[in-house]
Amino acid sequence: MNIVFLDAETIGQDISLEELESLGNFVKYSNTSPENVLCRLKEADIAIVNKTKITAEIMDACPNLKLICVAATGMNNIDLEAAAKAGIAVKNVAAYSTDSVVQLTYGILFSLMMHISCFDAYVKSGEYSKSMIFTNYAHTFSELSGKRIGIIGMGAIGKKSAAVGTAFGAEVVYCSTSGKNNSAPYARMELDELLKTSDIVLIHAPLNENTRNLLNAEKFRLMKPSALLVNTGRGPIVNEADLVEAIDSGTVAGAALDVFSKEPLPANSPLLGVKHPDRLILTPHIAWASIEARKRLLHGIVENIVKT
Repeated sequence: MNIVFLDAETIGQDISLEELESLGNFVKYSNTSPENVLCRLKEADIAIVNKTKITAEIMDACPNLKLICVAATGMNNIDLEAAAKAGIAVKNVAAYSTDSVVQLTYGILFSLMMHISCFDAYVKSGEYSKSMIFTNYAHTFSELSGKRIGIIGMGAIGKKSAAVGTAFGAEVVYCSTSGKNNSAPYARMELDELLKTSDIVLIHAPLNENTRNLLNAEKFRLMKPSALLVNTGRGPIVNEADLVEAIDSGTVAGAALDVFSKEPLPANSPLLGVKHPDRLILTPHIAWASIEARKRLLHGIVENIVKT
């Protein structure tokens, strides 16, 4: 059994691939450019990919290919229709990163709410040592308790995030982007109402035709000027140029993003030109990537291969 991992670097060099190596003739590549996908998969029975795209043309040219394992939950980099026609199974790993994503979501939310980086810089600069009082009031922050958290996307991650928000004393409401989810005891709202009434908006939705460019200038104008936005879902859900304008104009108070329309973030991204950088926190798509989550991911890939 020929197993090829096209972008092994995406799950980290600190994760052992011994389980995969034991399953057959295993070859890994750190990364694979589009022009090299075909030559590397030509003899493969099983392909493992995270972000590398597998097109219909690639599948047609790889007669031995029986299984595509996606080293992630989202499968939008695979032509699923073509795979079905070719009889090639496509398997992802669901729910491996739920705890990790929720933890980062609240981590960057609290950093944004409480101006942690600013207070850290104040102490390290030596200014605190010169102070006449034991504390500092340069930045006002609020408690999460009593606030309304509006969650866009109430799948497994959204539900776990809702439970955490409730534990902090917040009221949780949600919008179902599919229109199908009903997640009692939380109140379900249409998107506009959620945006108008929420103090904090958390995005946990997948990227699809219903969510692409879901939050744009029109939607930001509905939000409270004091509202904060956190996106750990998918980058293209948020119009980044419109978000920068909303932050700089005071339409919204701030945002924290772990995902972007293009990754890695381009050097000319409008996000890097925000006039008020203290109102914007950016992390490099790390919410999913705790060591525990990546180990679960690898084990899930192995299980998907064994069960095929």
